This record gives sequence, C-alpha cells and structure tokens, in this order.
Amino acid sequence: MIGLPSTITACLFDLDGVLTSTAALHRQAWKQTFDDFLKRRDATHFTPFTERDYASYVDGRPRLDGVRTFLASRGIDLPEGSPGDPPDAQTVHAVGNRKNDLVLRIIDEQGVRPYPGSVRYLEAVERAGLAIGVVTSSANAVSVLAAAGLDRFVRSRIDGVVITRDRLRGKPAPDSFLAGARELGTEPEHAAVFEDALAGVEAGRAGRFGYVVGVNRADQADALRERGADVVVDDLSELLGVSA
Repeated sequence: MIGLPSTITACLFDLDGVLTSTAALHRQAWKQTFDDFLKRRDATHFTPFTERDYASYVDGRPRLDGVRTFLASRGIDLPEGSPGDPPDAQTVHAVGNRKNDLVLRIIDEQGVRPYPGSVRYLEAVERAGLAIGVVTSSANAVSVLAAAGLDRFVRSRIDGVVITRDRLRGKPAPDSFLAGARELGTEPEHAAVFEDALAGVEAGRAGRFGYVVGVNRADQADALRERGADVVVDDLSELLGVSA
C-alpha cells in the first residue's frame, strides 16, 4: 500500500524538502543572500528576510523568479542583467548567482541527506510498478540526486536547467509538472504530485493532477490544504500501508 488512488500510475516528486533535507540549506542561502543585499542597499532601514518571506515568495520557484518576487515585495526593481553577471552586481541575475554560489558551498560543506522515510517510500513506489519522476526548480538536481543516492529511482527529471532551456513557466504554474508527466508518458489525471512548497502544491492543483500530496516540513499544513493538497503528511513514510 502506498496511499494513492488506484488510478495513479506515476509519481512526480519535488526534490528539496520532499526527498532531501536540502530545503533547509536553500533557506539558509536565501536568507544570507537577501540579508546581505538589503543591508548594503539601506542599512538604516534594514528588515531581515524571514521564514514567511521564504514560503511566500521564494520556496518552490525557479531561482530568478524567487529573486524578482521577493524584491518586488520590498518595492525593489532591479535590471535583469545576464547569466554571466558577477555576484556583486546589482541585477536579478547577480543576486541569483550569489545565492547559487552560496548554496553550493553549503552543500559541499554539509553534504546531502535524503529523508529515510522518503527512501522507503520510493522503494515501495518502485516495487508497486509506478513510474518515478523528479520535478524541481533547482538547477543542481543532478548533483543532489547523485549525492543522495536517489538517481537510481528517477526515470524523468525536469529541473531548473530544463525549465530555462524549454522556457517553461515556473511554479506555481503547472508547466514543469506537466512536462514531467509527458516524459513519463502519463496523463496528469493519472499522476500524483508530491510537494512541500505552497507554490508547488498550487502547480499540482492547477495542472489538474490526479492526486496532490503536501509534505509538511515547515509547519504549514493548513496552508498546504488551502492551496490544494488532497492529503498532508509530515513524512512520506506515513503513506505506507494507507489506502487512499
């Protein structure tokens, strides 16, 4: 038993916060990036980046969308710049590059650990014969999956690199999940989405997927349900032995 309706033939998992504990590392990198940026811009009126800011404006979104959305919430409008901008430039791309450099350094120092319950769930899904895909806004998915030992499960990967290459709209738009379903040869109504981010749950509902599982890693169970989760769990292992 894997806790899904019998009509589900494929599972699409977000990566950071669903399969691996790297979501906390991303929050750490975003906070340091934005706090440093805001202090340099106006130290006198500095208001730090908060957990609520992360959940509302950044979590689950492609990196540059997160930069734009958070800065807009503070009334800040930066030029786009270009992918090669140095991290200290005053552009959207530069802020994104600064965050990416930082999170890679943090991951290198602290390592990548999959959630044990998620590994058990992936093993159960694989035994049940369901197709497995990863859909993430991270551009570092290949290295994170390999470091966590999870790449052996994954038949389809839609990540930040693919999203940029194929010009897909990021979460909360459903484009990346729809692309993942297509790669697995599955219609959305026969696929389940697993997400810890509010934007990701919104994307699963917007794409009319057959089942949306909210993973409550940040004490936001009610918000996950409000955004469209069919069920909310604290850990994927809770679904084992459960009939949907």
